[in-house]
Amino acid sequence: AFPLPCVLDKRSNLLSMMKLSIKVLIQSSLSLGRTLDSEYPPLQQFFIVLEHCLKHGLKAKKSFIGQNKSIWGPLELVEKLCPESVNIATSARDLPGIKTGLGRARAWLHLALMQKTVADYMKALLDRKDLLSEFYDSGALMVEEEGAVIGGLLVGLNVIDANLCIKGEDLDSQVSAVIDFSLYLKDPAKSETPKNDAKMTAILDQKHYIEELNRHLSGTVTDLQAKMDSIEKNNKKLSEELTAATDRINSLREEQEQLRKENETILQSSQNKEEAALQDSQVELETYKQTRQGLDEMYNVVWKQYKEEKRIRQELERELELQVGLKQEMEVAMRLLEKDTHEKQDTLAALRLQLDQVKTLNLQMFHKAQVDAQEYTNSEQERKQRLNLLCLFSVLRLGLENELRTEREQRQSLQKALQQEQDNSIELRTQLQQLQGLHAELQDLKHEKRQLQQTCGQQEQALQEMGLHLSQSKLKMEDFKEVNKALKGHAWLKDDEATQCKQCEKEFSIARRKHHCRNCGDIYCNCCSSNELALPSYPRPVRVCDVCHALLLQRSSSTAS
Repeated sequence: AFPLPCVLDKRSNLLSMMKLSIKVLIQSSLSLGRTLDSEYPPLQQFFIVLEHCLKHGLKAKKSFIGQNKSIWGPLELVEKLCPESVNIATSARDLPGIKTGLGRARAWLHLALMQKTVADYMKALLDRKDLLSEFYDSGALMVEEEGAVIGGLLVGLNVIDANLCIKGEDLDSQVSAVIDFSLYLKDPAKSETPKNDAKMTAILDQKHYIEELNRHLSGTVTDLQAKMDSIEKNNKKLSEELTAATDRINSLREEQEQLRKENETILQSSQNKEEAALQDSQVELETYKQTRQGLDEMYNVVWKQYKEEKRIRQELERELELQVGLKQEMEVAMRLLEKDTHEKQDTLAALRLQLDQVKTLNLQMFHKAQVDAQEYTNSEQERKQRLNLLCLFSVLRLGLENELRTEREQRQSLQKALQQEQDNSIELRTQLQQLQGLHAELQDLKHEKRQLQQTCGQQEQALQEMGLHLSQSKLKMEDFKEVNKALKGHAWLKDDEATQCKQCEKEFSIARRKHHCRNCGDIYCNCCSSNELALPSYPRPVRVCDVCHALLLQRSSSTAS
């Protein structure tokens, strides 16, 4: 065994090795005349060659561990293309012991070979080059013509009966083996001559193989015939649509003339309306500016008045607080004076009582003096002392009466001051009520200002709506122009004039067909013109390119807003 030689054209070498491996496998299995197992060498070599073919040009997927190439990705697409292959795919996924994608792909190939559906599934996969391009690079075996040839070669495997033992551990642990050419280099002359029965069975198996090939070819011929019929029907339908389109174009040309005249009249009327609306908006804007300037001046004046009144109110409140403090101090002083007056009145009452007692004593002493005249001389000194005491009490009485009179005068003056303070507090309350009235007037002015601001905002909104209507009318005019341009018709590019797509600049081929954009008339590939939109010149959605699609969607969204 030795590795596959690296030559310039690797695809042709892989194709020739696939042909050789299938031929040897079919011949050896027919000569063997029994069901094949997993240990059969030609079968093992066939799987190795098929794995090399599937890995040719495979894209590497990046992961956390590193880059990984797995053929399970393209084989997993067969589940979507052929629903009957779901059982094989689920069996390959649920097989115990398999942890890698390569092991699942090997199990899938073994199961498909046992069910004799490898050719059908590979043909369905090879027909979808657009899906295979996600997994293979350009120039890979599976996306080129050699892949279709391999799909036809795999049909011969339907004559083989295989009973394979599938173990997940063995499929995962198998390293990508090399091709053993010793099986294909044996000299047939040295091999033992089979018996007549073996030759007969080999001929019958070859006959069955040829019948299977004929059946497959007849199926492909019927498919091609059906495709031809459908293409002819499509051509007839397209020719009918072309005649209808020419009639439609002729009618649209007549409508175009009418629309051109209507567009001119509409354009003239819209211009007149636009000029009138602009003049009205300018006049309204000037009036709005004037009213807003007047309102700002009024607001400034009112704000200054409010600040001045607020300052006056604060001064009055401070003065009122001072007056209240003085009033409280005066009340405290009045209470103290009343207390002193009460005490002095008590002392006066006591002094009067003492004076009355002195008088009674004097009277008693006077009577006693009359009775005891003789003792008068002896008690003259005592009487003088008592007279002195009586004079002293009279002096004290006069002083207390003077103090009482001054206290009464002070009390009257304090009552007058209290009355003045009450008058001042009443005046301050009236001024406070006036300030509250001014504050209410200020609130009314603020409310009026808010209403004026709301009216100004409504006027601004009306101006914005008028501007929006003007922009919408301009957009409608642009749409009319685009419709006119579309009705006039862009230059419909001929098929012979385009060799590559206008957008991606890829060359056209049998797989990459040409498509016209119904809006601009240029030729694009299927990927660059896969969108459909309803145009004014067509009754139903038609094919448009990506550029026209984005432009038309932007225009429709701007008109809708």
